[in-house]
Amino acid sequence: MNRSIGIHDIEIGTTHHVVDLADLAVARGVDPDKFRIGLGQDQMSFPAPDEDIVTMGAAAARALLARTGADGVRTLLFATESGIDQSKSAAVFAHGLLGLGADVRAVELKQACYAGTAALQMALGIVARNPAERVLIIAADVARYALDSAGEPTQGAASVAMLVSADPALLEIDPVSGVFTADVDDFWRPNDSSTALVDGKLSMSAYIDALLGAWDDLQARGGVTAADIAAFAYHQPFTKMAAKAQRRLAAHLGAELADDDLVAMSTYNRRLGNSYTASLYVALAALIDARADLDGRRVGLFSYGSGSVGELLTARVLPQGGREDRSARVSRMLDARAPLPIAEYERLHALSYPSGTDTETPRTTTGPFRFAGIRGGARQYEHIG
Repeated sequence: MNRSIGIHDIEIGTTHHVVDLADLAVARGVDPDKFRIGLGQDQMSFPAPDEDIVTMGAAAARALLARTGADGVRTLLFATESGIDQSKSAAVFAHGLLGLGADVRAVELKQACYAGTAALQMALGIVARNPAERVLIIAADVARYALDSAGEPTQGAASVAMLVSADPALLEIDPVSGVFTADVDDFWRPNDSSTALVDGKLSMSAYIDALLGAWDDLQARGGVTAADIAAFAYHQPFTKMAAKAQRRLAAHLGAELADDDLVAMSTYNRRLGNSYTASLYVALAALIDARADLDGRRVGLFSYGSGSVGELLTARVLPQGGREDRSARVSRMLDARAPLPIAEYERLHALSYPSGTDTETPRTTTGPFRFAGIRGGARQYEHIG
């Protein structure tokens, strides 16, 4: 008999700082409701000089492994589009900080915001091949756009750590999913640019095309129907995008889709901002944490990465304890962030650490790990304690 495979546990991490979008709106001379209502965003996390995707991701994974242990973990997959090196993967840096064994493979994956789902699919295959193994996934990103650009209020930063295993405790992933890929120049970041380039209108239409195309592919492959799905979670560049997506999917299906889950799944993303590869799984955690009535029922998960790749998975939420604990942890983490005045945010936004110059970063973060600086062209990380 085939064993169920899926997500055994999940943990969210973020940065030391936060920018209030009401303050940003005042500084940019726009109505705060343009961000709060128009985008569905209230805040955006922003990294301190000694934070990056590795420190965020390793912190979330450390908290996860403290609960689950690392026994059986033979693979660490790190999904990101905020890469810190063109060759050495963020996974290897995180592997060292976490003290994982030499018998654990470590790989970084990239395809815009979709890479977290690519990592999940790889993990499912690894565990199916050997159910005794478990896979640690880290998805972490810092979304950056130019100051005073249309994308500026949709910045953010967060990480998600997930443990994929046989006989999971949180979510059982169905074997059939729907996929849609198209070569579209809606969003990209060249090697010589620290900020992304985006065609907002094209990106929204490409997102919808991928959603509907992935749904049609799911149906063509014998996946579950809309009647089998109790709620949807979506990748959220901004939370209002999920509402637009659900309306278009409902019209495509000729059916009504309840809006209750949209509010629930947006709770964390409204305060974190865009987290690229982590975004969908932040939404999933928020949805599960808010709705105990989903136990034993199916959810739909739509993952999108610009350029573009979309995938629609379905999964059964397993009866579980601990949702109140996770919700409380996330709330404490979000409340503990240090507010950034706009002038200081703009200074940090312009800050960079070229690899050709040895430098030490100021000690700011209170997390368990920090990016200590550059030495001999190589990034240095350290444990705080």
